[in-house]
Amino acid sequence: MTFLPPSRTNHPADVYHEAWRLLEDKNPRHAIEILDPAIEKEPASTSLRTLRAWAYFQSAQLGRAETDLLLLVEECPSDLWARFALARVLERQSRYVDALPHMRLAAVMSGDPEHEAGVLRLERLAVEAGEKSYDDLR
Repeated sequence: MTFLPPSRTNHPADVYHEAWRLLEDKNPRHAIEILDPAIEKEPASTSLRTLRAWAYFQSAQLGRAETDLLLLVEECPSDLWARFALARVLERQSRYVDALPHMRLAAVMSGDPEHEAGVLRLERLAVEAGEKSYDDLR
């Protein structure tokens, strides 16, 4: 498997495509290696930061994924993917109540049955963890 070395200077579009390929190949650590320097050069690049959040999620660096996703959601509250990904990151940290508003928004914005099922799953998990009662969810 080849990837662009982090020391090589590349156009952000080249980095994006290579990082995408690495993520599809389930190689998030190498994707992060090439994304970090590109993001330093282009800190406003939403697309590069989105890929890095995905890479952090894939590599179970959930705190870092959360940080990137919170910024993406703050910058663009209607970013459906960032909302859904943030909900999943929070869920993987067993922070079900924190994840619920993001999953609910993703479900409403998309109408996607996977997102709607995610809301129900998070509600059930929050109740099972004692964070909420079923009455609180109404």
